[in-house]
This record gives sequence, C-alpha cells and structure tokens, in this order.
Amino acid sequence: MSSPRTAPAARARRPGRDRGQWQPAPARPVARVLVDVALPHLDRTFDYRVPTHLDDAAVPGVRVRVRFAGRLVDGFLLERSEDTAHAGKLAWVDKVVSPEPVLTAEVAGLARAVADRYAGVMADVLRLAVPARHARVESESPRERGAAEPAPVDRAGWEAYPRGGAFLDALAGGRAAHAVWQALPGEEWAARLAEAAVATRSAGRSALLVVPDQRDVARLHGACAALLGEDGVVALTAELGPAERYRRWLAVRRGSVRVVVGTRSAAFAPLGELGLLAVWDDGDDSHSEPRAPYPQVRDVLVLRAHREGAALLLAGFARTAEAQVLVETRWASPIAADRAGVRARMPRVTAIGETDTQLVRDPAARAARVPGVAFEAARAALTAGRPVLVQVPRSGYLPFLACASCRDAARCRHCAGPLGLPRSGAGSEGALPACRWCGRAEPAFRCGHCGSRRLRAGVVGAGRTAEELGRAFPGVTVRTSGGGAEVLDTVPAGPALVVATPGAEPVVDGGGAGYGAALLLDGWAMLARPDLRVAEETLRRWFAAAAGVVPHTDGGRVVVVAEASVPTVQALVRWDPAGHAEAELAERAEVGFPPAIRMASVEGPPAAVAEICDAVLGTGRVDPSPPEGVELLGPVEIDPPDRPGAGHGADDEVRERALLRVPRRAGRDLARALHDAQALRTARKAPETVRVRLDPDEID
Repeated sequence: MSSPRTAPAARARRPGRDRGQWQPAPARPVARVLVDVALPHLDRTFDYRVPTHLDDAAVPGVRVRVRFAGRLVDGFLLERSEDTAHAGKLAWVDKVVSPEPVLTAEVAGLARAVADRYAGVMADVLRLAVPARHARVESESPRERGAAEPAPVDRAGWEAYPRGGAFLDALAGGRAAHAVWQALPGEEWAARLAEAAVATRSAGRSALLVVPDQRDVARLHGACAALLGEDGVVALTAELGPAERYRRWLAVRRGSVRVVVGTRSAAFAPLGELGLLAVWDDGDDSHSEPRAPYPQVRDVLVLRAHREGAALLLAGFARTAEAQVLVETRWASPIAADRAGVRARMPRVTAIGETDTQLVRDPAARAARVPGVAFEAARAALTAGRPVLVQVPRSGYLPFLACASCRDAARCRHCAGPLGLPRSGAGSEGALPACRWCGRAEPAFRCGHCGSRRLRAGVVGAGRTAEELGRAFPGVTVRTSGGGAEVLDTVPAGPALVVATPGAEPVVDGGGAGYGAALLLDGWAMLARPDLRVAEETLRRWFAAAAGVVPHTDGGRVVVVAEASVPTVQALVRWDPAGHAEAELAERAEVGFPPAIRMASVEGPPAAVAEICDAVLGTGRVDPSPPEGVELLGPVEIDPPDRPGAGHGADDEVRERALLRVPRRAGRDLARALHDAQALRTARKAPETVRVRLDPDEID
C-alpha cells in the first residue's frame, strides 16, 4: 500500500498527467481538427500537436477534445500531417474521446460540400451526419450478421418501363447510372427499390435508400429484408432512440451491413463502396432538414453521387422541377412507361366542369365542396365492396389572398410574389395589399388569369369532413388518418370511407387490393396557396392519393374538386408528371423562381438583414464584387417567429426578410458571399441572429 507521500509522484508518472513532459508523436505529429463551434468565421480546421501517449488512438475520424479559446471543446480529427503553416506554438490534443473512427473521409468531404452549397458551417452539417456517442454501445461486442445471399432479381417489374431493365443492368455492372423514375399508378415501389438494391449488392457494392417517413421506412425495409434477409439491411430513423440508432449506425460504419434504409439523416450514412443512392418522393417536405444549414436530401444525394461515383435514382409518382433540371441537362435519364402502359394502369380521373353534361346534371358543382359526381363515384366504389379515400388539405395554412372570381393566387405584377394583407395593428383597416416578397403595394389588382379585380381571403382546413360524410353515407364505416388523428398504416379491403390528410393515406390490405375511388377535396384552395411550389406540391399530393386507386378497368375513379381547365388538373387527368414538370420549370425560368435560378432568403432584424444584403451586393465588402447578376427583392416585414406569447403587437421583435437571386451558374458565388457576410458579423460578435436559407422549399 503506497503512502500519502508517494501517491502524488505515482500519479505524475502516469501518461498524460504532466503536460510539461509531453512529447510530440514521432510521425505526423500535427493533427488537423474541426472544432464543434458553429461560427462562420471559425469554419475551418485548426492545427494541434499530438502527444506520444495519444499517437495510436489519434487516427483520422476519431472524436477528440482540444482547448479552444480558453475552454475545452469537442471536435473531429480530420487528418495527421508532418508540418503546419501556423507560425506560433501549437496547443496539444487534450484527449481522444473515443478510439472509434466515426467520421469517414467520404462523409467529411460530403459535409464540406453541403455546407458550401447552403452557405452553412461544416460543424452544423456534421451534427446532422454523425449521431451522438454512446460509450456503452461502442463497448458492446458487434453482433454477428449472417447476411443471406441476395435472391435473384425478378426483372418483370422494372421491364414494364422501357429503360428499367437497362438501369438494373447498370447497377449489376457497377456503373454510375443516373435516373429519374416515374412509377406507374398502383406500382409496388418498395419492391422495385428493393430489387435495385439487390442488383447493386450483386456487384459487391452498397446501397442507400432514403424515404420521407417511418411508415415508408417500414414498408421498404420489409421489401429489402424479403430479398436480402433481416441481417442484410438496416433501418436508420430518429424513432429508434439514441442508443439503438447509434448501434445500427456503428454496424454500418464497421461494414457489417451494406444496405441502409432510412429518413433524411440517413443520407449521410457511412457506407463504403457506394453503388446506389435512391430517394423516394424527393418533393416531400420531410426531406428538408429544419436545422441549419437546411439541406435537402435530393441535393445531398446528388452531391454524394457526384463525389463517390455512385448511381443515383430519384423516384416517385410525381416529378419535381429539380428532377426535371437533371433530365433536361442530361445528367440523368428518365425512366417512365409508355402512354399505353400508363393508360392501362391508371384510374379514370374526373375534374369539375370537364363536360357540359356534368354541369347540367349538377349546376352547383363548381361551388360545392363535395359535388354530385364525387358522391356518385363514392357510392359506386362502396357498392363494389371497396374503400373510398377522401383527401383533405392539412389544417393551419396561412391566410392568403386570391382572386374572388377564379380563386387563382393573387400575385405581384413586379416580381410575381404572393400578395398579402399587412400585419394587424401595422396600419389602418383600409391598408392596401402588398407583395410578401418585394414589399410593393398593389393599389389596382387585376387577375392575370380571368381579369377580375376582386380579391378574397382564403384559409384551408380539414373541418368536419369525416362527420359530414358519415351523415351522407349512413351505416358506412368512416376512418380518419392524420389531421390530429392517429395515422393509419393500412385499412381493410372492405367498404369504408377513409378521410386522410396528404401524406397520411393508408394502404389497403390484401394483395392487389386498392381503393375503389379517391375524392380530392378543396382543390382550388390547395392550388391558390401563396407558395413557390404550389402547383408541383398539389399535383404530388394528388398523384400519391390517386396511385392507390385500382385501374379504370376495375372501376377505379378519382374525382378532383378543381376546375378542369387548370393545367395542374389536366396533368392529373392525363397522368403526365413529366409534362407538368417541364412546363413548371419553364414557368419558373420565366419569372425567376428556383430551380431555374438560385435564391437565398435572409431573415432577421432589419439592421442585420440590411448588413448581410449590403455585404453580398458589394456595398459593404472589402472586395466590392457581388455575385454575377445578383438581384435584391425586399426587404419586407414578416411575422415574428413562433414562440409562446408571440403576437402582432408593437412589443414584438420586428423581423424582415430579403430575397437574393442569381443565375444558376452564380449559385456558388452567392453561397460564398453569404457565408463571408455571416463570418464578418460573427467575428465582431454581432448579437442579432440572421437566418439564411438557400433555395428554400417555401416562401409565402
């Protein structure tokens, strides 16, 4: 037993106790560390010395702790080097938190590319990419995974598309094919993606499949497990809980599993030898990260496919304008069935006012929420013993202004932004409507569609739809999904009314079963929302609901309660997602909307927003060279951020938003200028917070 006098001396002899006796590692003694500090002016690596007692553990990719600005902070060791460009004496790496190299070089490079694209900070991206550490999980013995040999791929499903078989051949051959796939109505999309993953595995490469939500993860994971075995695929979602998610993530990092299915954070899964990156329904807002720098899964996977030489598949019943850009630039090839194949699989789609006979039989069809033709379709489906899907918009959309005659969204004549009313309390009751983008008042509105000068306000909500339909169809079971109720995964195949909000539509149980009819209500309200992507988003929701209806040869009907002459409605009637995406992209190019251009939204206190914009425009920068073709819209006052007690009174913090847009070729310059402007503010410790988003999904 040691005496009290000798104990301190013993402690001093332990490695790492006495910093004065530390010696640098004999080889590559310099560590380049990215510290976990989300400040733009510190968005770079810093050099530290590696002591000899940490030489073996301090490998690239491990978590470390270093002294930064007088305090200990966490970080990632990115690389080791022989020398440094730093003129002074380097601080030591204080500790290797874990010997597990959790950050691969590929994911680190991807995080840097994502941060650069979105004018963000790499530390913020790494928080999204690498889950929090669980020491107990790291110490567990890895579970043995006896992945089964991939079953032979049944090519019949993919060969229903002229280029589908060639895409499978490319995956099996390890080639980096890029494709945009439009799934047929009623398609078993999970089975097709699983078959693509199996083809990729047959080439000895890994596959990453990203879907919008947990229901889709369960569906796709089951399809993959049926072909690859339970040990051949892993699901990564936030619902797993921190420990289980980290356990599965480590299995992927260690190479125990080569096929990953997950939600948006899985886009950064540390898979090696990537062969396939796929995203289902890339227009779903669940694919957009709500935390800085707000990356979108589709863009992350495009960057990753380009960097790692992997195949990319954007898949869905609809097609986004961003996917159309990839097709038109020939970076990706379209995979779609011919018109005969589409007509054979689609239900019959009916819109309001498509024939004079319809209006003669039901003169109030244009004004009714559920017109007579919808009731007829529902009765026929229920009589045939099939369920009826009733899709209603989500509650809680913001108030907006629309034409009182045709209900088209009211837009600014100068920049095509949405018109809105001033905040209550900000002016008199007779205040003019103003653009929510550029701020110009509109004293003489005239609808560009019908020429009317009258405006109306509109708010979309689910209301009492389920109760009203229950009274209209006595004795019929009414089920609800979403909109405050439980989201149903499946419903029985018997007659019933299923009222669901977009994205919460359940699947009908039974092989080959489907809905007999779908009623798409409040179409005019969905199309009139003041949103950049209103037409695209509405059609995406309609396609998702209509795809679950049986073909017209089996009596399948879809009734969309919207005017038949509207181009978006016509795209649904024809089942033409590609044509609609092409027209949508052309219209956005004409008025200057993403993705035809790159756009940034800058939100915050007025003085801070003005400072950022001045810096980007060149008036407040040392190097007065703004991005090519940059244009400023606004700023305009916006509602305060959601918080308890927030309202519209004079005591609330005033916030403004400005929009900056540039040609696509200048997108990187815009992102760099915004990053530099933020760095100048954080370097001088400006107190105001400014929110910068590149190509935001929604701007109302």
